[in-house]
Amino acid sequence: MSEVRVGDWLVAGVLTALGVVLMAFDIAESGGSPWLIPVFAAATVPVLWWRRGVLAVTGVALAAVTLHDLLFGWVTRCGAGLPLAFTLAFLGALAYGRTKAWLSLGLSVLLCVAVLIRDTAAGPGTLVLAVPIALIVFGVGRAARQRAFLNRQLRSRDAELRELRDERAALVVADDRAELSHRLDGLLRDRLDQLTRAAESADGLEPAQAKVLLESIEAGGRRTMDDMREIVGLLRGDEADLEPAPTVAHLDALLARQRSPHPRLTVTGDARSLPATVELSAYRIVEYLVAVLDARTDARVEVAVRFADEGLEIRVNGTVGRGADVRAAVVRARERARLLGGSVDVKIARGRARVVAQLPVLG
Repeated sequence: MSEVRVGDWLVAGVLTALGVVLMAFDIAESGGSPWLIPVFAAATVPVLWWRRGVLAVTGVALAAVTLHDLLFGWVTRCGAGLPLAFTLAFLGALAYGRTKAWLSLGLSVLLCVAVLIRDTAAGPGTLVLAVPIALIVFGVGRAARQRAFLNRQLRSRDAELRELRDERAALVVADDRAELSHRLDGLLRDRLDQLTRAAESADGLEPAQAKVLLESIEAGGRRTMDDMREIVGLLRGDEADLEPAPTVAHLDALLARQRSPHPRLTVTGDARSLPATVELSAYRIVEYLVAVLDARTDARVEVAVRFADEGLEIRVNGTVGRGADVRAAVVRARERARLLGGSVDVKIARGRARVVAQLPVLG
């Protein structure tokens, strides 16, 4: 979020242009020093980098305007200085949480004081209007931040719902294909038994009778082939080319894609194929959790999977990443486990997270 964007150039350019015009007016009216312009520009140009830290930018602007007061005394600054203060109040409210946002507002109010304390056009009395306007702009910034947060949550939830919908569709398709495969197997067994019995009954028949029997066997074979083609076509799924759902066997590849240099996967117990819903849920739970763990070179992510008779146990240990939304990841993991009648227990101490998930296997 620290790069300079087109909008940043626009805001900083407008504020700087206001300052240049105003200072040029002061120079023309009162014969002031040409240094009025660059010193005031030192307060507006840093707005370009507000994404790296509004507090720092506001502090620089306050220092530059204070220096402007000391060097040049009574000149007109309000036309550019107040828009600068209001802009920084809005950006601070937009960029920070509650504590830092209020601190940024305090610096913006001090900037209003520095602008007006020796201003020939407005003067210190204008503070009774400037401070309420700064508060209003600050409130607008807080509302914009809250709205942006809600929009991010909605987009995340929408993406999660789409993912769950796609996975459910994949599971339905997998179940349908398993049923069709079972039907194909049963069909082949029944038809082959019928053809075998018909062929065995041909011994001792008259040529005419044998010919009729062979024709019936041929027709039955053709009918069997037609049925097989229909079912195999459905199994191939020509209408929807879906990739297989990830399973426990794919966890090694999942950890290999993480930025952590030394992820460790341990598998114990009687490793075996589990129901598709259990396999997919186990993979997703690990995926949710490792995404919020720290990926620094001195951090280590450990995943342990134990196959038990009654189900699957998953343990995930690691350092919580800075700014990671652990709560959201745990909520998603618990939703997954709850669908199968399982559970997810979480302990976080001294920056490390220890998660134990239990997924029962019925039948």
